Amino acid sequence: MEEILQGISPIPRPRRKQPQEWKLISLRECPTPEQMQLCETPEGALEYWRTHVIQHPYFSPEVECFVVLHLNTRRRIRGHHLVSIGIMDSVLVHPREVFRTAIAANASALVLMHNHPSGEAQPSEADIRVTRDLIRAGQVLKLEVIDHVIVGNPGHCSLRSMGYFY
Repeated sequence: MEEILQGISPIPRPRRKQPQEWKLISLRECPTPEQMQLCETPEGALEYWRTHVIQHPYFSPEVECFVVLHLNTRRRIRGHHLVSIGIMDSVLVHPREVFRTAIAANASALVLMHNHPSGEAQPSEADIRVTRDLIRAGQVLKLEVIDHVIVGNPGHCSLRSMGYFY
């Protein structure tokens, strides 16, 4: 019997998860408040997208990518967060993921953005539904969702301009 037991290794016990401490860090230096880009229009958000978001190492124009721009109280862009990378015609977005970094980064307001790889910038029913859900979640958290801009090629579409914000 001992010979048989010697060949068997003990069953590993599951390890308990240790508490973790989190720290939000900047990936690169941000501009001073005077140098931060103003974002009061969809065109301002689109300019930021074309300057900064497409340079993100995980961004791919071949799939939908959902990005949140974090704004300060003066509507200047403090930074952005690539929330989710989807597939060719959809992307999974949850309020928890959208607002997590906005809260940690002390954002005052948000601009939601995502691309349509097809080039067509018109919103789908899913885009409209997600936008309304995120507006409601932002109201609970007292974080204003300024706009949701869909980036096509070459154009763009603002859901606020189309009247989907109430």
